[in-house]
Amino acid sequence: MVRVATADDLPAVRRVARRFGLLEGWPGTPDFLDAERAFGRLLFAPDDAGGALGFGGTLRRGGLTHLGDLFVLPERQSSGLGRTLLTELLRESGPKVTFASSDPRAIALYVRHGLRPLTPLLYLTGPATRLPAATVLRTRPEDAAPLDATSSGGDRGATLAWYAAVPGVTLYATDRGYAAARERADHVLIGPAGGATPHDCADAVLGALAAARPAGARIALPGTHPLVPVLIGAGWRIMDMDTLMADDEAGALIQPDRYVPHPDLG
Repeated sequence: MVRVATADDLPAVRRVARRFGLLEGWPGTPDFLDAERAFGRLLFAPDDAGGALGFGGTLRRGGLTHLGDLFVLPERQSSGLGRTLLTELLRESGPKVTFASSDPRAIALYVRHGLRPLTPLLYLTGPATRLPAATVLRTRPEDAAPLDATSSGGDRGATLAWYAAVPGVTLYATDRGYAAARERADHVLIGPAGGATPHDCADAVLGALAAARPAGARIALPGTHPLVPVLIGAGWRIMDMDTLMADDEAGALIQPDRYVPHPDLG
């Protein structure tokens, strides 16, 4: 049985999330599971003892559905539970997008549901010093939302406002770009970010890095983004890699060369 997770179900869902290391970047609440409940759908499969066998979650950007999570306990994998969760989560109409793991089985599963690989999604980490920087100012979620919508494929002003209220998050902007920066103990996480052009997005990201002045930083960059060679040339390294996948509708909306997603919020 798969059903919508309530607030009372979240402890069980979080136990599964912790087994996969998904909450390491969220030391407290609210976390991305709260965002999925508020701005999308969070489904889980309960067991007979009050726990969870697996869960999946989506976030909405206007009419676009971002599949953020699909995890099943190792002992219940290959049971059909993952396919059941995915089918139910993607039942909504409209364009769809996800970040597929490096597991070939995951990519094949999404292809069978109508999604296609667009570009690698590179998880980069490195020093925030000695980078070119544009001037940025702090901005409000409602001012960043229009740029975010045009680059990410759909409006999510409420989600941006929710994220901006998370401790440590600051939104920065230039005239034609914006970037969110979340300060953590030993680094800053950049994303989401977007711009009117690829150059505008890059300027906003570099400006946010300069304004936050962290010792180190992390970012998830689509492979086509112009910052990939800039950061790798500055000594950043690739920690991990997913595949940005989208159906035909979403592929026409998302602008991966001028968009920087948040690893958990899309």
